[in-house]
Amino acid sequence: MTTPRESPDLDAEREVDLGRWKDALLRRWWLVVLGLVVGAIVGLLFSFSGGHTFKASALISLGQPVSPGGTIIQSFATNPRAVSDIVSSASAQSAAENAAGMRSGALRGNVAVTTVGTTPGTTAARSSTLISLSVQNPNKDKAAAAADALANLVVTKTTATYVNQKIHTYTSELKTVDTQIESIKDRIAQTNQVIASSPNIDALNKLVLVSQLDNDVQRQGNLFNQQATLQQQLAFSKEVESAKVITTAQGVKSTARTKSTSLAIGAIVGLLIGAILAIVTDGRRRPEPLPV
Repeated sequence: MTTPRESPDLDAEREVDLGRWKDALLRRWWLVVLGLVVGAIVGLLFSFSGGHTFKASALISLGQPVSPGGTIIQSFATNPRAVSDIVSSASAQSAAENAAGMRSGALRGNVAVTTVGTTPGTTAARSSTLISLSVQNPNKDKAAAAADALANLVVTKTTATYVNQKIHTYTSELKTVDTQIESIKDRIAQTNQVIASSPNIDALNKLVLVSQLDNDVQRQGNLFNQQATLQQQLAFSKEVESAKVITTAQGVKSTARTKSTSLAIGAIVGLLIGAILAIVTDGRRRPEPLPV
């Protein structure tokens, strides 16, 4: 069984139509060029109609709490998805809008959270702690104020109570050690003064004073070591374990519609419209051939 083939008349008709369109485009080429130019101008003007918006980004470190044994503690506070949920909540955005002097709902759909330096995924979310929080708004200062307000809220929500308690404990211990160091300094100074002011002291008492001085100096050295350890632990908790804002936000102008894209799209649309007009107008004005 053979499949039906198109008749030669249909093929000839198609060739005639394509040829007529080509001739029409060549005869009325100025319509095509005019459409291209007008479309490009309209696209360029359209890019300006959207105005400008400002983008402000704050960089946040979520911190990485560790146990007393040095094991990394996994919690919502170190999960970038938790940050996205926090800043997209109605309560957080409302608080940021009030802090920035924005109208209610101005931040809806204008807040973005991205993980810095990694690709999305479970492994990346666990290993990366740097978050970029961005806010877009027509007002430069309001965009920056809202981004900073949300960043500070993230720090408050994600800094674990456990880390805050460690910082409080280290701070208290460090104050106690500092007080002991000052006290032992006074004792050493007094002992040295007694030894220096009593050249005729008997050997037994002098031995007692020297032995006491040696003990105080040794105790002072131990306190210095303890002080250094506590300072390191406190710095680690503040700088590594705790969430904090690395850089505050600053509004940067960004065009709502890019000029190059609008220009290209306008030119293509104008070119197509010009070509259609050239074909249509040429067909209407050409007289139909008389039947033979």
